[in-house]
Amino acid sequence: MCGVFGVYNSKTPAEDAFYGLYSLQHRGQEAAGVVVAGYDEKKKKTVYRQHKGMGLVSEVYKDPEIFKKMPGYAAIGHNRYSTTGASKSASNIQPFSLTYRSGNLAIAHNGNLTNSRALRKELTERGVIFQASSDTEIIPHLAALSKEKEPLHQIYHALRQVQGAFSLVILANDQLIAARDPYGVRPLALGKKTNPETKEATYYVASETCAFDILSVDYLRDIEPGEILLIDKFSAKNHKPSSLFLPPSKRKARCIFEYVYFARPDSLVFNHSVDKVRRNLGKSLARESMVEHPNDDQHQIVVSVPDSSNTAALGFVRESNKISRPARFEHGLIRNHYVGRTFIQPGKESREIKVRSKYNIIRGVLQDRQIVVIDDSIVRGTTAKMLIKLIREAGPKEIHLHISSPPITNPCFYGMDFPTKGQLLTYMFADAKDNDEEIENIRKYIGVDSLKYLSLQGMLNSAPRFEHETHSYCTACFTGDYPIRMTDATTDKEEYDSGE
Repeated sequence: MCGVFGVYNSKTPAEDAFYGLYSLQHRGQEAAGVVVAGYDEKKKKTVYRQHKGMGLVSEVYKDPEIFKKMPGYAAIGHNRYSTTGASKSASNIQPFSLTYRSGNLAIAHNGNLTNSRALRKELTERGVIFQASSDTEIIPHLAALSKEKEPLHQIYHALRQVQGAFSLVILANDQLIAARDPYGVRPLALGKKTNPETKEATYYVASETCAFDILSVDYLRDIEPGEILLIDKFSAKNHKPSSLFLPPSKRKARCIFEYVYFARPDSLVFNHSVDKVRRNLGKSLARESMVEHPNDDQHQIVVSVPDSSNTAALGFVRESNKISRPARFEHGLIRNHYVGRTFIQPGKESREIKVRSKYNIIRGVLQDRQIVVIDDSIVRGTTAKMLIKLIREAGPKEIHLHISSPPITNPCFYGMDFPTKGQLLTYMFADAKDNDEEIENIRKYIGVDSLKYLSLQGMLNSAPRFEHETHSYCTACFTGDYPIRMTDATTDKEEYDSGE
């Protein structure tokens, strides 16, 4: 998972990209990069300037002089979150930029390509030299080899050859191009701001609309699944970007995990409020819990695992009180916001070490009480187990863990950081005779008094309904139903860096 951002017809594109990436920091914390397109008066042509580095956006761009060295009118940016492979390799920091026969090209990618190995092998045999181990680099090479004359059509030709999940922002000479795979797996939004003096439009593209809010940009719509959107100087003047479309897929498969965990609650994702969906997830969890324990009228102290579970916990409490089960939301866990998400810290050891530095308990809230802990998901179980151990130190009477999504049972090949089945907590107990025994084994492993997952149907009922209700979301990590075929998707984290 990564964050991508693009802007066109701005007087301060580098600064705009900085603020956009700053708002998208939750989507990737390993590295950040910006490429700016500007007109060079001496060379009489568009040139690209870039600045990239390892670390948070505020760390990479801490020197104000950086922005003075990147003047221009358009930019793309990228927050990196490696799903496999060499996470600390500077060569994999995006955007990637190159010069080829048609001029300049730069690209930033959120997603995974599922036929990247075959394409990489084919390109290597044709003499292409790769500078990085990321699958993203395949796309500009395919475009460069295209027989089409215009960059837009070269990119179209390239994207016809790739499979998998991709939301892209591309600079092609003096144009900004945004593209999304036909399944629509990863989000990509379009925004606009109109200059009151010139009446021209400045266009923005971002993984989430929270990147628009910081810049006071109006959200227009999502980039459609399969759409390749072109923004150029004519678009800025007449307020009409142009589009062409990749061949449609038989189904749409928006990643439902964006709603469950990854996106910010203040964003619109897939054209719907993340906050509202998460509240619905919490409400559904409360209703299903009531069905299992109808006579439980004990007062519950509900504690969320901050921050991604806060909204679901609010929905849980509201619905619990509505159905006559007393519940009160309390801040029992405090999060240190200066420590990155444990979920996207590469390596098991660092993830375990950082749990205590990321969370602390408020003993007075937890002591001698029945605690319901709301979390959005359990992937590897390492963080959950250590967090429950930490809460136990406060001396609660009972700890009941409620998860606002079903058990994650399968790897994701479309951009999330659980690419092998053996890394999942459910794999540890896969030999259980039935689902009840598996949940019981997980409960004992984590160390809680009870464990409740939201059902698959409960999760789907909590999310917005689209044009094809049974094919609106990708639920592969929960069900094993993969909407996009995987020709050669990697499952080896050390061998190949597939996806950003």
